[in-house]
Amino acid sequence: MSTRPVYERRPTGPRHHDFLARHAQVLSIAAFFLLMVVLFATQTNAFLSQVNLLNLLRQSAPLIIVAVAMTFVITTGGIDLSVGSTVALVNALAAILLQYGIPWPMVVGGMLLLGAGIGALQGWFVAREGIPAFIVTLAGLSILRGVALLLTQGFSIPIASDNWFVQIGRGWLFGIPLPAILAVLVMVVSATVLASTRFGRYVTAVGANAEAARRAGIDVRGVTTMVYVLTGAAAALAGIVIAARLGSGSSNAAVGFELDVIAAVVLGGTSLMGGRGTILGTCLGALTIAVIGNGLILAHISPFFTQIVTGLIILAAIWLNTKVFRGGRKT
Repeated sequence: MSTRPVYERRPTGPRHHDFLARHAQVLSIAAFFLLMVVLFATQTNAFLSQVNLLNLLRQSAPLIIVAVAMTFVITTGGIDLSVGSTVALVNALAAILLQYGIPWPMVVGGMLLLGAGIGALQGWFVAREGIPAFIVTLAGLSILRGVALLLTQGFSIPIASDNWFVQIGRGWLFGIPLPAILAVLVMVVSATVLASTRFGRYVTAVGANAEAARRAGIDVRGVTTMVYVLTGAAAALAGIVIAARLGSGSSNAAVGFELDVIAAVVLGGTSLMGGRGTILGTCLGALTIAVIGNGLILAHISPFFTQIVTGLIILAAIWLNTKVFRGGRKT
């Protein structure tokens, strides 16, 4: 008589039910995004105009670029509050260097290295010294903004309009704003890395269970440091794009930017607890925030109201995120 155990196949529902369950949050933010588009399209005729849509893509590019990188950080269970200040520092320093006559390619390369270096330093404190990411990056938020203020003395630094540097923020390629093309490239590369590479799997594993990942032979400290390098470099790129688009550098650039970035990531379905991230969801979250800001302005509602809306979105997103990823358990 056979004593082999009998395994029963786990019952599964219809395929479309499984698909909906796996992609519930991305689908929900996609539906919310479409709802906002329809709402503002009915409120103002200018919203769906080609000029406004292209302008919306140009203005949302820095948010998408940094939010995509922040997805890696939050997927590991971390946070980076310093991205707005990094944007401001790069924004101001790039304008200063250009005024000194430094060639724009050297300025761009140097600023990207500076952003990556800032991220590496903060990642070192988080990964090697064990200081909570919230504390490290909160300190970075203050220090970096302070350095930007010190360099500019609070003044805006103009960038010559005939310098090719400004084309990074104002240029066009195939009828599409260059910043939007940069954002799409960042999104595609990041989505591929997170979903289809060893590093992406390590990022998810570290966020799911750092100790288990370490015992499995993953360099948890190295992965943690690298995700902060990514956000630093992305914030630097955003700072370059903003400086080029506005034709000036300012220490007051990107105030509150980190809140929009975090809101975009959380809205998109990335778990604040770590272990799960989605680049597509993040991009939809960023576009949703951009649409809300743009639509409120076109509807002649005070731009200060967007801060209230953004805050409410963050609160609602965190509440829903917690309910979904903790199974609705109360603590």
